[in-house]
Amino acid sequence: MPQSHYRAREVGAKTKEVVAYDHDPSLPGKPLHILIPGGLVALASLAVIVFVAYLTWFQGELNQGTGLLLIGLLAPFYVGGVFLFSYGYELYNIPRALRLTAIIVFLTVGAVVIVAVLFFLLGSGRGFPESSSNKKSSGKTKTEARNIPSSSGNVGMPNMGPIVVLGGPGRTHTREVTREVVKEVPVAPRSIDCPYCGRSYVPAEQDYACPACGAATPPELIEQSEKPQDRSEN
Repeated sequence: MPQSHYRAREVGAKTKEVVAYDHDPSLPGKPLHILIPGGLVALASLAVIVFVAYLTWFQGELNQGTGLLLIGLLAPFYVGGVFLFSYGYELYNIPRALRLTAIIVFLTVGAVVIVAVLFFLLGSGRGFPESSSNKKSSGKTKTEARNIPSSSGNVGMPNMGPIVVLGGPGRTHTREVTREVVKEVPVAPRSIDCPYCGRSYVPAEQDYACPACGAATPPELIEQSEKPQDRSEN
């Protein structure tokens, strides 16, 4: 059986040689009859393998066990198709066909891994580092949001009441009703004069007894000390 005079990487000359060999009736075999079907089987198997990997690791529609099982079942078809292609391409030279098959399978696996990694990085948005300007802008926004005081902590703001809607059919007036919250301030007790010795003191601060003579503070003076002071007295 005649041997090929060209290397596998010389695609143009090699292809012409294979076509001439196939059309020469004096030579045994028809290399195109196994080269073309083998190439189609290899391409179809590779496409299905890539699709299964996409559904398994990117879409999540298949679990990992099922995806690996399908890829394992399709891998022999891909390798077999590549071998048939290489066997016809190398004009029935088995050692050269095996070497070409190993090269094609190795390059295919490497290309698929590289494409899968890049696709995953681009799809997840983690392939590109965040620029410094974006980081500064994000940090400034967070700082400003942190420094904005909460409206619930304001003192002296009126309490907003319910919204009252007035008007008849076809006519609506909306008015916001406000209600002021009045906070009572405790009144500090006032000092009184002891009716026995005339000493001035605050009953609540002296346990309701005169600090000078020790006499108990009369109830009316206690009430007078704790009674709110009129504004006219100020």
